[in-house]
Amino acid sequence: MQDSILSEVRGPIGILTLNRPDKLNAWNGPMRARLVEELEKFEADAAVRAIILTGAGDRAFGAGQDLNETKTFDPDRAELWMGEWERLYDLIRSLSKPMIAALNGVAAGSAFQVALLCDLRIGHDGVTMGQPEINSGIASVTGPWIMREMIGIARTIDLTLTGRMMEAEECFRIGLINRIVAKDKVMEAALALATELAGKPPVAMRLNKARFREVTEASFRECLKAGIRNQREAYATGEPARMMEEFLAKRAAKKSA
Repeated sequence: MQDSILSEVRGPIGILTLNRPDKLNAWNGPMRARLVEELEKFEADAAVRAIILTGAGDRAFGAGQDLNETKTFDPDRAELWMGEWERLYDLIRSLSKPMIAALNGVAAGSAFQVALLCDLRIGHDGVTMGQPEINSGIASVTGPWIMREMIGIARTIDLTLTGRMMEAEECFRIGLINRIVAKDKVMEAALALATELAGKPPVAMRLNKARFREVTEASFRECLKAGIRNQREAYATGEPARMMEEFLAKRAAKKSA
């Protein structure tokens, strides 16, 4: 069976790759759990001083949630789903080591959110990022929380309600991508930046990162409570399942055309 997360270590750098390229690295439960497992290993390994997260293939860092999983949810499963995201997001936020997203192609929905939770992001012309969850009937809570912290409420409302995707230039202009390089240089640039960060004093790095988490902790916990409430209400209406079925049907029709 294909491992949904690939892990390697190059000197002081740990590299994790989302590895469902046939699904554009879309998230499902096993992949979330594997990412948690591998991040915990790197956090516990004193020899690893920085982490890079990327996606397999050249089309997507991650296309977001695998709708074939969530279209079957009822309110109880939706609440458990939120708990899975809480575990992953809380872990990323608590890492003592810097984490860089090496973006390749699309970063949508929850993959966009994970990229924003990384400390820095390197991309290329052709990267697109955004929060299109409304188009498949998923109510957004964690995404708007992360975006608001970084780009303010006005842009957050725009991106959440329209579901539009941003090109790399816009992402760079508003601070969501930190560096833009040639497509074939993204991993090279990520490794160079990770090596630089790995050489910083580790205690200062840990304390700086802990402080960033501390100043956003109360709003993060409130966001998770709201997420459970909203997802339970949404799934109780049946709207997400209907919208996901329609979305998947339209996508299948485009592929067969």
